[in-house]
Amino acid sequence: MASQRQQMNVVIVGHVDHGKSTLVGRLLADTGSLPEGKLEAVKAQCKRNAKPFEYAFLLDALKDEQAQGITIDTARSFFKSSKRDYIIIDAPGHIEFLKNMISGAARAEAALLVIDAHEGIKENSKRHGYMMRFLGIKNIAVCVNKMDLVNYDRAVFERIQADYVKFLKEIDLAPQAFIPIAAFCGDNMTGPSSRMPWYQGGSVLDVLDGFQKAAPLDQLPFRMPVQDIYKFTESGDDRRIVAGRVETGSVRTGDEVIFLPSGKKNRIKTVEYFNGPPRSGARAQESIGFTYDTEIYIRPGEVLCRYSQKLPHVSNKFRANVFWMGKQPLIKTKTYKLKIATQQVPVIVADIIHVLNAAELASSHKPHVDRHEVGEIIFETLKPIAFDTVNEIAPTGRFVLVDNYEIAGGGIILAPVFDSDSSLNQHIKKRDYGWERSQITPPLRAQKYGHKSALIIIAGKIDTGNQRIAKAMEEALFNLGKNVYFLGISNRLNLAASDSKDKTLGRYDALVQLGELAHLMTDAGLILITSITDIDQYDLGMLKKLNNPNRTLVIYVGQEERLALENIDLLLPENERSEAAVKKIVDLLVKAVVLDPEYEI
Repeated sequence: MASQRQQMNVVIVGHVDHGKSTLVGRLLADTGSLPEGKLEAVKAQCKRNAKPFEYAFLLDALKDEQAQGITIDTARSFFKSSKRDYIIIDAPGHIEFLKNMISGAARAEAALLVIDAHEGIKENSKRHGYMMRFLGIKNIAVCVNKMDLVNYDRAVFERIQADYVKFLKEIDLAPQAFIPIAAFCGDNMTGPSSRMPWYQGGSVLDVLDGFQKAAPLDQLPFRMPVQDIYKFTESGDDRRIVAGRVETGSVRTGDEVIFLPSGKKNRIKTVEYFNGPPRSGARAQESIGFTYDTEIYIRPGEVLCRYSQKLPHVSNKFRANVFWMGKQPLIKTKTYKLKIATQQVPVIVADIIHVLNAAELASSHKPHVDRHEVGEIIFETLKPIAFDTVNEIAPTGRFVLVDNYEIAGGGIILAPVFDSDSSLNQHIKKRDYGWERSQITPPLRAQKYGHKSALIIIAGKIDTGNQRIAKAMEEALFNLGKNVYFLGISNRLNLAASDSKDKTLGRYDALVQLGELAHLMTDAGLILITSITDIDQYDLGMLKKLNNPNRTLVIYVGQEERLALENIDLLLPENERSEAAVKKIVDLLVKAVVLDPEYEI
């Protein structure tokens, strides 16, 4: 029967020293949820140390908390009412630990926001109110604590309530209750207080029990961000298992599924998990793996969905609210790393619509978002991503931004943006607008050099021979007297992954550098050959755009899995002999009118 009881996650937030830990400790004590003898042991320890007993000591398990007197992490504790089981998340209130508070609150279904009756509404009280709105938490109660310090004065409570309601209306947040409490004394914690007969509402426990739980996660559309792909070869086992954590919904063998953003469809063949009996389905919150009727190439970061259900948005632009915590401001046109579920992509701040100082509710239009401010932002990712709006499916509608290896901001997606223009297009327009064109035209260069310019991309997996073929191609064209140059971009991409810059952003920068270099060299009439061991159609599209209006030709070595066939000009067998491969590429260049027909290798 215990396993059938309802459970709810509740976060406790508020300004530092406003009594959050005391509130939690009192709830644990008054509901009989402490281990036997725990309360007496803490009281005895306080007596030995000649310290006054505090209910907050029940939670002060971290040494840093004991030393500094502030909660610096989210402490999880548990208690039960007659209705349900609660997991209480006691989140930090100090401004320097807002990131910890957000990570704790992100798991919450309800919130108790604590305000000290004696100190009143503080700057962080407003920030935390905004964060509750920001995270989409609907079940909220405001606890005006330490009423004993103001002699249980009704006027003090009602003044704080009026001022805070006015603030919350500005950010479109409506708490379900305001409760005057004295957590240390137990007033209005689990029952009515005789010291505040003027208050006719429910106690903290009554209000918590009145909160409504959202629909179970397994009743939402199916979403499983792909974390990894596992292949087996021993003893004839040829399974390819796509694994991840089911965030929402459920799925069964035989269901038709689709991977987004790639759009690849398949059907679930088996459900796989470690060391257990066979099973035919999976549901929300389970870490699981699947095999499929057809073997297809899938990368981590894809989102697995049931094709028959409402699908997430797929776009490279979206509008979002971001709470910024970075040491440096969030800057328009700067590139950051976006992490949403298992997807990690470079993202550009395309536009800052407005900036809100959550403490002062001062809205402004400026090209940056300072620390502890909230911005409504248009983001543009390098590649399309799959996402939901936070009101539809929260786990795939929340994201974080990374700047200099640190999580610097958290965000919620409000809506997709369907805009044909892009930051890359704007960059190219600016570049071409300021380009001083030479009087030597491309036809004159082609006539002089005996060939037209081109960027030749020879792609394929590692150890398929693409770099060897690229070098052989350069040598063959050089011996024919052509202006040709080989650039092994794979080496540059490896450097990007290992140098001081973030791997995701380093790769993006390397590809942009290659595209700009290709445009420069092909504009000068050269044939540039590059080998790339890891490229997809979005990388390829970016390189082609950067190299426009000059020609780009794509040769793929080995079995093609990542590029659409229409994007490939020539397919070569894996590890083909250099002479044969070069002959085929020369034939391609002749057909593409890069070389004249009389050239033979």
